[in-house]
Amino acid sequence: MATEAKYSIIREVGRGSYGVVYEAIVNQTRSKVAVKKMHCNVPENVELALQEFWALQSIQSQHENVIQLEECILQNGQVFQPISHRYRKSDSHLLLIETCLKGRRCMDPRSACSLWFVMEFCDGGNMNEYLLSRSPDAQLNHSFMRQLSSAVAFLHRNQIVHRDLKSDNILISHRRGSPIVKVADFGLSKVCQGKGNINQHRFSSACGSNFYMAPEVWEGHYTAKADIFALGIIFWAMVERITFRDRDTEKELLGTYICQGKELIPLGEALLENPNMKLKIPLKNKRSMPDDLCKLLRDMLAFNPKERLDAFQLEVRIRLISYGKKRQRSVS
Repeated sequence: MATEAKYSIIREVGRGSYGVVYEAIVNQTRSKVAVKKMHCNVPENVELALQEFWALQSIQSQHENVIQLEECILQNGQVFQPISHRYRKSDSHLLLIETCLKGRRCMDPRSACSLWFVMEFCDGGNMNEYLLSRSPDAQLNHSFMRQLSSAVAFLHRNQIVHRDLKSDNILISHRRGSPIVKVADFGLSKVCQGKGNINQHRFSSACGSNFYMAPEVWEGHYTAKADIFALGIIFWAMVERITFRDRDTEKELLGTYICQGKELIPLGEALLENPNMKLKIPLKNKRSMPDDLCKLLRDMLAFNPKERLDAFQLEVRIRLISYGKKRQRSVS
């Protein structure tokens, strides 16, 4: 298959440590897609690429709030080979590892190994940029909270733990003029084996972004409920527009934290140091959120994972809160 004939790259839209994202078009239909190129030149990048592939290809049905994988293509030098969803996990795993190792030993840089993810195109950028470019809107916030809760419950039902939820990893698309969130970037995700309760699976590798990590992630012993803590950070920051400046990129990011002098301490780290710390919710203005939302956030950000909501409980609770709902006018 010649990918050059199937897709045309339009422009670069993002670049990170592990790859580049492009806006592209399908030549046959002229429809837009996003193409993410991940270089598999070192073992760490291979692992990230594989985790993203396993997570996205394992989902048998689609969810409107989870990014959709259209196709995955393995590039070895000038050869492009689609990785079919029909491959058994062990076969494609060995294929990618073998090709990567051959590429690392090859002296010709044109023979480097890469994995290309072709995904649905999101025209609204990421959620962080989208929200910070607009005035606070309780109805929009509630809509995003409901959509994200539904997406994470869907992932957990499909035995997928994201492990890196943050506003930069949530994209915005539009449908009939309304913004739709899309959970993306599954490089740190984990697909759990079996069909039991996902909250019973234990993880030990601390990963994620510091300001969104649950206390138990800092310790290296955690479950899928770490995703709920990250959502709690996102929801709280979204409602009150709490931001911090990333030291590496200088970008303003949505996220909650604890101030210790001039230092900003991630909330999960602060709770680990002081499990009895009482969270001041709301932080800025008591009128910014009703009591039921305050209670919901505390239940999402509980230090003890056993006292924290799981994704399925959150999905139900988020529908019941009064925040952001349109008030019905009384008719006299």
